[in-house]
Amino acid sequence: MKQRIRSIEKKDESRWRELWLGYCDFYKMNLFQENILHLWNRINDRNSPVFGILAVDDEDKIMGFAHYVLHESTSQLSPICCLQDLFVDQARRKEGVGHGLIEWLIKEMEVRGWGRVYWHTRENNYKARALYDKFTSQNDFLRYVVENPIK
Repeated sequence: MKQRIRSIEKKDESRWRELWLGYCDFYKMNLFQENILHLWNRINDRNSPVFGILAVDDEDKIMGFAHYVLHESTSQLSPICCLQDLFVDQARRKEGVGHGLIEWLIKEMEVRGWGRVYWHTRENNYKARALYDKFTSQNDFLRYVVENPIK
């Protein structure tokens, strides 16, 4: 299967939203419409550190997406990239779509001089972890989260 990776464009909103809701369902995230609109606007704002890319086929049909955030680091001179979200349409899985999205980010890191690309997933997300293990091994860091009970 041939695919290419490109930036999200405003014309992609409907299909992106469909896939984003699939992602939210997978992670059991119950987001309000205002949250979804806010994310969409951040992805399309040139001044935002939030970016989105799509994997598309030869007919420009969207197969999957990745969102990433560029941010400063206390231990790097250059920005680092957090792969925040990655999702592939159920019908297009096992076609290398997720691999292509991550590979694109790694190449972008090399071209732009980012300090690193990193991501996290749930421990029981074995299918995704099988893909991630092809790029790097899991490190020994644990993630701790304190949620704001007011939000």
